[in-house]
Amino acid sequence: MSKPKLLVIVASTRPGRVGRPVADWFLQAAREHGGFEVSEADLAELNLPILDEPNHPRFHNYTKEHTKRWSATVAAADVIVWVTPEYNHSFPASLKNAIDYLFVEWHRKALGFVSYGGIAGGARSVQALKPVAQVLGMMAASNAVHITWVGQKITDGVFQADDEANAAAKAMLDELQHLDGGLRILREP
Repeated sequence: MSKPKLLVIVASTRPGRVGRPVADWFLQAAREHGGFEVSEADLAELNLPILDEPNHPRFHNYTKEHTKRWSATVAAADVIVWVTPEYNHSFPASLKNAIDYLFVEWHRKALGFVSYGGIAGGARSVQALKPVAQVLGMMAASNAVHITWVGQKITDGVFQADDEANAAAKAMLDELQHLDGGLRILREP
């Protein structure tokens, strides 16, 4: 059986964001884990406009090239990880916009969270994302990575992961592998 395809989505688009160094660390951790084919989508680079499709995404009748490319990227993945900050006790609008562009592409996929922020480590953004993921038919891992006081853990543009973050990433990746095993059957036509 081939390795599941893991898509890591970098949610923050804010200039000077720390999401990029956090995502770089997690991408490396996922590659070292060895259980996945790893790819990424950076919403700052993707630069999706505010949802501009005239048809409901459940019909999968896209009219814009940027949507067709985004659809193909997400559809190709078996497992998704959202790397997200916490903004005002929730997740960024850039992630909600990217999610809302699509519908069927998210179905029956395992989902992991790498969140970051201050004292809560982005946990409130994850809690706000869980009902969204559930409506999309995704299965969220119970293990997640929550990085507290993230600004203090960036040195020269590099996230300095501690043992706790590394252990959380491994536990989540292990669980995502198991979840994908069960969900793969459900995704078959």
